[in-house]
Amino acid sequence: MDGTARQLGTRLHELVRTVRLIRRRRADARPLVPLGLVGMLMQIDQLPPGCHARELAARTGLDPSTVSRAVASLVGLGLVERGTDPADMRARVLALTPAGRTALAEVFDWYGGVLDRALADWTPDEIAALSGALGRFTRDIETALGHPDNLEAAR
Repeated sequence: MDGTARQLGTRLHELVRTVRLIRRRRADARPLVPLGLVGMLMQIDQLPPGCHARELAARTGLDPSTVSRAVASLVGLGLVERGTDPADMRARVLALTPAGRTALAEVFDWYGGVLDRALADWTPDEIAALSGALGRFTRDIETALGHPDNLEAAR
């Protein structure tokens, strides 16, 4: 590993540490959605209404048992509801509850406030460049790991 790659590795380690700090602070400030479940709540919100848990597992790249436990926790918290699939009365579909939508909006507001404060001195071009570079970087890492659609193996 050359010096540039080593420096990038150091910066990534610092970024991961910072992300953990942000998550802990968010959990302390807004404990309605426990750590580890915000991402799942966001994914359910982004999928078409009435999605199945198997679609959620495919989209997140997580093992179906992991998704099942997370969904059960979100249902227990009243943030997600399971309904009957009208096309297959045996299957269950997922949807955010009104409380889930409120909780997700509060999470986005909280993270948005942190980013607004952190990037207050950045220009819009700098923010766009960072966002673009991070998007490319994450896609390339997923490809390098050989799991662009399933990162469970990388955990």
